[in-house]
Amino acid sequence: MHLLKWLYPGMRFKRWLFLFAIGVLLISIGLTIVFNYKYIDGIEEFIFRIAYTTTGTYNYTITNVVGILISLVGLVIMLIAMRMTIRSIITVLLPDNSDKLVDLIYEKRKLDKGPAITVIGGGTGLSVLLRGLKEVTNNVTAVVTVADDGGSSGRLRNEFGIIPPGDLRNCLVALADTEPLMEKLFQYRFEGDSELAGHSFGNLFIAAMTQVTGDVEKALMESSKVLAVRGKVFPASTAKIRLGATMTDGTVVEGESQIPLVHKRIKRVHISPSKVEPVPSAINAIKKADAIILGPGSLYTSIMPNFLVDKVAETVKKSKAIKIYICNVMTQPGETDKYTVSMHVRAIMEHAGIGSVDYVLVNDKPISASLQDFYAQKGQYPVVIDEEAIHDLGVGFVKADLVNETNVIHHDPEKLAHNIMQMVYGLKTDNKWQRKNDIRR
Repeated sequence: MHLLKWLYPGMRFKRWLFLFAIGVLLISIGLTIVFNYKYIDGIEEFIFRIAYTTTGTYNYTITNVVGILISLVGLVIMLIAMRMTIRSIITVLLPDNSDKLVDLIYEKRKLDKGPAITVIGGGTGLSVLLRGLKEVTNNVTAVVTVADDGGSSGRLRNEFGIIPPGDLRNCLVALADTEPLMEKLFQYRFEGDSELAGHSFGNLFIAAMTQVTGDVEKALMESSKVLAVRGKVFPASTAKIRLGATMTDGTVVEGESQIPLVHKRIKRVHISPSKVEPVPSAINAIKKADAIILGPGSLYTSIMPNFLVDKVAETVKKSKAIKIYICNVMTQPGETDKYTVSMHVRAIMEHAGIGSVDYVLVNDKPISASLQDFYAQKGQYPVVIDEEAIHDLGVGFVKADLVNETNVIHHDPEKLAHNIMQMVYGLKTDNKWQRKNDIRR
């Protein structure tokens, strides 16, 4: 059965096997011409004699059966020879995975045919989503916010004048197809009282690679090779920006890390400088996407900053891709206190414009009372799904079980990817997206 896996659809093996068989056939015909037909006649006469001696009849059917059996034996020998040739090469290149070669090739071919998905956001929510998407398509691109000014990222940003690497690192690790030890290394955070304390190795690695290559895009490309990343990761901009927020009472707060601390209702966020150029590769990924996913993550500090970069919001609105916003499961203190689903969507539209969201994907799995009590102590509550208000915004919505409920609540990567793929393939009819208001489940 393992041998038959090479004949699975999409392996691109059958065509070369067929070509190989044609070559063998041509060689056979050529040798027959060279050595004369009398040798073939002799073989055929020998088969006839055996058949006549065994059955007492002179039946051409037996000759045909023998010919078919010889052909089948030849085919099996060809398959085994080709398989062993490939194995001999792969054993040198991938000694530990040589037995799984056919499965690796099949998986790679299948994932390469997946839809082009561009994810826009930042924070831990984005990396959770990417972990699921990499299992269903290799054509995934993360466009990541660069407004972080706290922790290790903020320190490196101030010391070296680079964009904050923290969210970029998390996305690279989430898309990585590498050894667990390498992932642990990139996520390792130094402890103690030294100047390295609080820094993660991955942040330092990206910072060093940026200094070596002189360009953050090149640094991310080289880092992707180290981690064997499935997909691509780009910052929304390479400019050093600072995020600020204007509150409903008119006060202005500067700094991404400071915005949630004032615990006031946010009216609008802005960046300084107000005009910054986007990364061309990020814009190109948005243009070529079959689906554009926003979030999950902090609404004002992870998702919105991307739309404030020049051309990002405009490109998203003009795109013919399906645009899905993954709403957070719980409200976030200092950012989305008492926000419903429609309030999240409306905030995105106010910053990015109408046409930036087609559908919203929301969790409808009930949260246990014990967990609600636990989160209530932190000022977090389940986001209410106000269906009619969502409908009034002209946005479709899909409700599904999206969480992995243990001692805390997180989106489940597999559930997210499964539902997104269902939406990408299920909402498309005759190369046109179904009307948004038709989907309300």
